[in-house]
Amino acid sequence: MEGAWKLTYLDGEAITNREVIKIVKDGYFALGSRDVVDNSFLGAAGGEYRIENEKLIEIRDFDTYDDSKIGIEHQYLMTWVNESRIQLSSASSQKVWERVSVNNDDLDGNWVITGRQRDGEMRTMIPGDRRTIKILGGGRFQWIAFNSATKTFGASGGGTYTAQNGIYTERIRFFSKDKNRVGADLEFDYEVINGEWHHRGNSSKGQSIYEIWSPYQEAYQK
Repeated sequence: MEGAWKLTYLDGEAITNREVIKIVKDGYFALGSRDVVDNSFLGAAGGEYRIENEKLIEIRDFDTYDDSKIGIEHQYLMTWVNESRIQLSSASSQKVWERVSVNNDDLDGNWVITGRQRDGEMRTMIPGDRRTIKILGGGRFQWIAFNSATKTFGASGGGTYTAQNGIYTERIRFFSKDKNRVGADLEFDYEVINGEWHHRGNSSKGQSIYEIWSPYQEAYQK
């Protein structure tokens, strides 16, 4: 299931009024949704997952649709329609997801921020209940700031990206705090050093940033 997926049918009806993209990578998933008419942010959810005996089992760390689902196992029966389409069925819904892309690069994965430069000094960040992750796969990205213990959601954004020759470029397709940022392109320098993603450039507000992102399974679960 690794990669990026688009929700195409819900309970037999085609999804046309919104775009819902789900990224699955390294035992983790995240989804974000926007209104296709005015780019309004509609919601986000995600967390750890595993597959057992043709069942997809999710345990959500964040869910803006229904925070009562956080921390609880949710099971879906998996039915592969073909290699690029999968049906997930539960007692309450039936969803069909279609693979967006099979693209991959050296930034594919689930990352958690562990360092940020302030006043010329790199400050270490230890991920805990409150953390910011960034998941990339199939040419799509999504970042999320949340606290799984208090079930509070900070913000999220996502879209498409490319990572080539040390240049990482994002095109924003949704942003929970400001829909007017949708369509903007952001370009950064990147380098993977000892398995960590070093991310440098200017934010959408023109502020200089230098961040270090570490593989989620290593940094957070450690």
